[in-house]
Amino acid sequence: MRRTAWLALLGICLVLAGCGGRRTTVFVHEGSTGAVHSSTPNAAQQLGFPTTATKNTTRVPGADPVADAAGVAIAVYPSAANGTHPTAVTLAPTDDWQAAIASSVLMSSPIRAPILLSGATSLPSATKDALTALAPAGAGSIGGAQVIRIGDVPTPSGVKTTAISGADPYKLAAAIDRFASAAAGKASSDVVIASGDDPQYAMPAAGWAAESGNPILFVSRSGIPQATAQALQSHQRPHIFVLGPTSVIPDSILKQLGKYGTVKRVGASDPVANSVAFALYRDPPCPANQPCAHVPGSFGWAMRSPGHGYTLINDKRTLDAAASAPLSASGSYGPQLLTDSATSLPTTVQNFFLDYATPGFTQEGPTAAVYNHGWMIGDETAISVGVQAQVDNLLEAVPQK
Repeated sequence: MRRTAWLALLGICLVLAGCGGRRTTVFVHEGSTGAVHSSTPNAAQQLGFPTTATKNTTRVPGADPVADAAGVAIAVYPSAANGTHPTAVTLAPTDDWQAAIASSVLMSSPIRAPILLSGATSLPSATKDALTALAPAGAGSIGGAQVIRIGDVPTPSGVKTTAISGADPYKLAAAIDRFASAAAGKASSDVVIASGDDPQYAMPAAGWAAESGNPILFVSRSGIPQATAQALQSHQRPHIFVLGPTSVIPDSILKQLGKYGTVKRVGASDPVANSVAFALYRDPPCPANQPCAHVPGSFGWAMRSPGHGYTLINDKRTLDAAASAPLSASGSYGPQLLTDSATSLPTTVQNFFLDYATPGFTQEGPTAAVYNHGWMIGDETAISVGVQAQVDNLLEAVPQK
């Protein structure tokens, strides 16, 4: 039976079209709601439960990242009342994952631009419809532009656009960095270096860039591209954080990076563990056996306590990292965690939730507890309802022993 997902908080009726012919339809209220009545068979499922939402999770049920990006943008900016529209929107390319991930930094202040995705020839219907609904007002920090075009994407009609271009992914990431620095009025003192060869290890950087404003630049296994080196020089000896293990970015590259600033590595041996390591990381390090949190001047999520947001992404859908990055910079905030299976939650992620995310409450009762929220990105081929239910359970507040 086909399930119809309901997102009642959104202000438009948006069809999120999949590139492969499959579609996930998201109905939301504007005028007619298409209400589910008590006589409707399987009424709860028709309302979207438990697929679209449970008590501690919400799913963006796109059949592909283009659809997910449109859904996330509308979830972050409902655009249904004054003050709920973005000032600008980023239009990132589907054929350049490095540029799409690097463009996540444009969701940080002062631009705060959610990401939509497109191929080179024409806007997908989900992207076009979302852009129309978002109706960006124009961002003063970028000369009143409403749409920031990244690389080889179409120029939407009827809006003021500005373009960021580069001859290859490394140059384009560096150009995004220059654009973000100009908008902010200064270059970031922290820079994330990710692999330009292994997208799964670069994915968790997207959410952090969106929240922090720290740019993402890329290196390869064989060296530091000239565009990346020049970008690092413009930051005037920044703190450089390399995301990923030595198998992805060798120690020899870190030694070369040391010419441009201080260098530290964060990561683990596989993509899932790498995302968890990044979620836990903080520089300066968290004191042993003491509460830890992100503090002004520190780098990293430092997610070592409950009461946060988490975004779960399938590591086979690289562009979902860019699509979902705005969720890390709004609402309940929080890191992007990866799963390598649609049907089972990786043990590394499960243990992370058990160790750091499950809230407890004392005799004061659950209303005095802190709460979590989990975002599931993609349809059931990306993350099953069973995994969603397991995450929902792990994020629930429980009596403290």
